[in-house]
Amino acid sequence: MTGSTQKGFHGFSAEGFAFLKELDAHQDRAWFEANKAMYENELRVPMAALVASLGLALSVEGLDLACDPKRAIFRIHRDVRFSKDKRPYKTHIGASMTRDGEKLAAGLLYIHVDPKGSFLGGGFYQPEPPILQKLRTRITARPAEFAAIVAGLGRVGLAFDDEDTLKRTPRGFEAVDDARILPLLRLKGFVVRRPVSAKTLGDGDATIAEITSFARQIHPLLRFGWTAIA
Repeated sequence: MTGSTQKGFHGFSAEGFAFLKELDAHQDRAWFEANKAMYENELRVPMAALVASLGLALSVEGLDLACDPKRAIFRIHRDVRFSKDKRPYKTHIGASMTRDGEKLAAGLLYIHVDPKGSFLGGGFYQPEPPILQKLRTRITARPAEFAAIVAGLGRVGLAFDDEDTLKRTPRGFEAVDDARILPLLRLKGFVVRRPVSAKTLGDGDATIAEITSFARQIHPLLRFGWTAIA
């Protein structure tokens, strides 16, 4: 077990993954409260330790991401106010690091720990329309620079999620005919993902190394976007 008294990040335990699997089958408050100590000791505390440890690692790399454990970790409780799915608990644990430490700020590094498939994510996820407009405008103003960033991501096996894409070129960009960027302007966000294994997440040093490497790879994208929305 990782334990609530640990110092530093030593990995997520098998017990933590088992808890999430059980929570998927026991979506009720009584079960969660009876097993809350497992959530705290094997998931929340290790995630806080991971975020804190990343603060040091990313600082050494000169990466502009705030790592505040008190603000980075998402609640285990789901927001069911506007959802047909009324299950009260998430079956994963996640944390988001941004420039200013606000979880939902534009431009992020996201950690998703889930027995059904863990991953790292980064970029600009579902940006608000004014921010998306600024991103698209900077892409069209600096197409070669953005194409180089996309190519760099591709060299390390990263590509933008394209599940949420416009069928046509967005309004105001109809005159763009640069084949390097035209398909990218139709995206509603600029996010890349990389799977991460349970084995890696069970090893503290391996997890920190994996996330630091990913952060380094996505940083040109983040920096480009931050400049656009400044």
